[in-house]
Order: sequence, then C-alpha cells, then structure tokens
Amino acid sequence: MPLLDLKGITKEYKLGKTIVRALRGLDLNIEEGEIIAIMGPSGSGKSTLMHILGALDTPTGGTAILDGQDLQQLKERQLVTLRGKRIGFVFQTFNLIQTLSAQQNVELPMIFQGIRKGERARRAKELLSKVGLADRVRHRPNELSGGERQRVAIARALANDPEIILADEPTGNLDSESGAPILALLKKLSTDDGRTVIIVTHDPDATAIADRIVRLRDGCVVEEVRNA
Repeated sequence: MPLLDLKGITKEYKLGKTIVRALRGLDLNIEEGEIIAIMGPSGSGKSTLMHILGALDTPTGGTAILDGQDLQQLKERQLVTLRGKRIGFVFQTFNLIQTLSAQQNVELPMIFQGIRKGERARRAKELLSKVGLADRVRHRPNELSGGERQRVAIARALANDPEIILADEPTGNLDSESGAPILALLKKLSTDDGRTVIIVTHDPDATAIADRIVRLRDGCVVEEVRNA
C-alpha cells in the first residue's frame, strides 16, 4: 500500500458565479521514502495538490488516503493533529518569525505538541547542527543569508520528526549556489532518514534529486518520469 494514495481527486472553488476546477480526476500514489518533484505551469493545480497532500484542504471528490486513513473522514481537530505530527512544511518565503532566534523558530512546532522546554532546546540545537547551522542558533532571520534561513525552515519542519516533508518552491527565493545545498539536504532526508519528500517546484535542478517527476496540466497528471 502506498503511503499516499489519491484517486479521482477533484477540487472546485466558487468565485462569484464561476466554478473553478483546480483538479480534475487526478490520480497519484507516493511510496514511503520516495522523493517526488511535482512540476507544471502556473494554474496547473500544483498548489491545490500540495494542500491536499498536506491535509491542509480536502478534495471536492475522489479519495485521499494517507497510510490507510481516509483524510475526508477526519474532523478538523484530527487533521490538525495529523499535520503537526506527521507532516513537515517548507515554504519558498521561509515563514520564519523575525523576532525569534533560529533555535526559537525551530522550537515553535514542539511547543504545540507539549514538549518540555529542555527537550525542545536540546532537539532544536541538534536539528540546527544537522542542517549545518550549529554556530547560528542565536541568530535571528535578518542576520542570516537566504540559504541559511531555508535551512532553519527545514530544521523547523523536522522538529516533530515527521514522516513526510512537503516543500513548496524551496529554492524559489535562492540563487543556484544557495539552492544546491538545500536540494542536497532534502535528498539526504530521504536517503539517510527514510522520509518521504514532496517538492512542488519550477526549478529544473530539483528534478535531479527526485526519484520521480510528476507533471501536471489543467488539474491532471499528464506525465510521470522515473529517474534512473
């Protein structure tokens, strides 16, 4: 059984009197430990698909199964718990809190899971060391480069030891020199830790680390290519 199994997924939005069909009968399954690069032009449904894969939204039709669990059958409270424990999110704009240090940003998701202060601090330092920022734990985001901020964001995504990492344009705000280490780090999360990594991207360099490239157009999967 795949870790994530989407069948016949549709998603419609109502804008005034207009119905926007963002996803149109999409089928996709993702195996545990796999790295997937999801690509497609603007308006192809990438962001909508990411929201469904991340349990941030539910489809209008079809079934979305995570590890045998039908996401549409869960209440919002259960979805919040699932997201907090099983899915880590990395965003193009980093989404760090500017008034907090790198360590405090990484600790934040652990607070919501009720982890004690000492354990939060220990784990945050450990994760920042893992992403190569052991000497930046007290620095605030405005004291860090773009690549360093994204590494803090990845450490934060790992705070609650999730099985799935969802990265939305993780190199979108970085030049190629800064982006390469981020992609290498995401690759390592799969090869070394066995995590499932889903990258929504326009960056062709991201396809080099993926096990499979999924291309969308008009809300459907039009191509799947497995890397050698």
